[in-house]
Amino acid sequence: MKLHGVREAVLGLALGLAATPSLLAQDARQAAPEAATGYREKAGWPAKNYMVAAANPLAVEAGYRILQQGGSAIDAAIATQLVLTLVEPQSSGIGGGAFLVHYDGKRTQAFDGRETAPSKADERLFQRPDGTPLSRTEGIVGGRSVGAPGVLRMLELAHREHGKLPWKALFAPAIRLSEEGFAVSPRLHALLSGDAHLRKDPEAARYFYGNGGKPWPVGHILKNPALAATLREIAEGGADAFYTGRIARDIAAKVQAHPTNPGLLTAADIAGYRPKVRTPVCSDYRAYTVCGMPPPSSGGIAVAQMLGMFETMDMKALAPKNGVPGPDALHVFSEVARLAYADRNRYAADTDFVPLPGRGVPSLIDKAYLAQRAQLVGARSMGEAPAGKPPGMEMAWHWGRDNAIETPSTSHVSVVDRYGMGLAMTTTIEDAFGSRQMVGGFLLNNQLTDFSFASRDADGPVANRVEAGKRPRSAMSPTVVFDKKTGRLVLAVGSPGGPAIINYVAKVLVGTLDWGLNVQQAISLPNFGSRNGPTELEVGRFPSTTIEALNARGHKVRLGEQTSGLHGIQRIQIHGVPLWYGGADPRREGVAKGD
Repeated sequence: MKLHGVREAVLGLALGLAATPSLLAQDARQAAPEAATGYREKAGWPAKNYMVAAANPLAVEAGYRILQQGGSAIDAAIATQLVLTLVEPQSSGIGGGAFLVHYDGKRTQAFDGRETAPSKADERLFQRPDGTPLSRTEGIVGGRSVGAPGVLRMLELAHREHGKLPWKALFAPAIRLSEEGFAVSPRLHALLSGDAHLRKDPEAARYFYGNGGKPWPVGHILKNPALAATLREIAEGGADAFYTGRIARDIAAKVQAHPTNPGLLTAADIAGYRPKVRTPVCSDYRAYTVCGMPPPSSGGIAVAQMLGMFETMDMKALAPKNGVPGPDALHVFSEVARLAYADRNRYAADTDFVPLPGRGVPSLIDKAYLAQRAQLVGARSMGEAPAGKPPGMEMAWHWGRDNAIETPSTSHVSVVDRYGMGLAMTTTIEDAFGSRQMVGGFLLNNQLTDFSFASRDADGPVANRVEAGKRPRSAMSPTVVFDKKTGRLVLAVGSPGGPAIINYVAKVLVGTLDWGLNVQQAISLPNFGSRNGPTELEVGRFPSTTIEALNARGHKVRLGEQTSGLHGIQRIQIHGVPLWYGGADPRREGVAKGD
């Protein structure tokens, strides 16, 4: 069968998920730091041998060309990330960090490229002299929030193990686009228009805004020669060119010289950064094995906990009708999410500094423990779930509650290659446009605001408090799924979205593994869930009768834009032909492409 014929067959699988009219207009929409910029249905993309899915077509094209040239999944991910630095600067880039779950055909590894706190930082970093926490804006904008970037060191480490093409070759697409320019997309223009702080940085103002401080219009060809020069240095000199030379000194100088909110990051902090290879969080779910990211991400544990609780329930009976989950599905999903987030908010942190309770990860994803937790799901919403007591946990274990400012400006890349390797990488600079500080043509992260601003409460110290050299907790949930019998990779998925990432990824896993949807259909489902507070529903996507049914069960429903950026690749069969099938979030500009 020719691939275009397969594509037509795939198109017929797509759900008709047209958005319903806005509901309950009096309900305030929840503004997200990376705002919603529309919804456009996507049908998904098939391929036979290899594929990349990411948040911008230019970045996907770069990764696709690398795969065409015989590159590996990690080669394609590097090329894609470098172009995302240029064309999607609000979400990720070489000034930030990333988590990568990689399968090499035999083993699964978790690469940790999370930023680290400066050596001079302590738990008072985001507090006033009287101990009260700073406001969101005070914490984010400026030098105070910038951690030592980790993405390039992590990608270089993964490339040494799994790369096929030379490091330098992977930079060519991003360098060319930086020099020749790219057309400003509708999403980038909208986010530039709505940002109140980026213009305050002289370098960012010159680059992103024209005369009169107005953002460049959609279609304007934006060139970034400064980034091209930066990338040339790194292409020639490896990650050392970023971490030990001029670029590191420029970053530190910028951070420390901020006129109103200077930071503590030094060139020595940057030079001392080291990525880590960690053991992924893997657990069986029905006929599958699901592997995610361990701490300092909370995503892998929280997703595994949700699946472990769902496993005790008949999720197939809750399948959506006409592309929209009903009240029963929303109730069960939100209650299970509350239980997972309760543990996350109490226990999750950088385990190099703070141990997990009991036996660690095995205790938190223990099947008996999760079955016990699932029994707390009743006919009515529990409102706020308590944290559990995993097996082996000492009664004297006390942690305070976290109040980190976690924001949804992030990006996700999924790749599979011709060699049997595949990956899911979630990458971020944290808030939209990060700390609003630009150096060498790229933006610096504000990742340190993922630490708790409060360092202790009546229950004790907060696990995710700021400490020198520590990595802030994350919700990023890059996930790969295997057929339990054959061991074959069947799905790679992840999303941006701040703490809501866990719900977004769990939605796709339930959609594909329980409800029989393809990955595009599962991504296109309305977003829903709870972070152990209100039950959050994507505005305009659910009928009023569903909301009324949830209210009757004690849910406090909050409607809002839920700008996930889910990108996934799934192994499917159409007419007996095994294919890769890529899905991209209708809420963003991404696509998938492969051969």
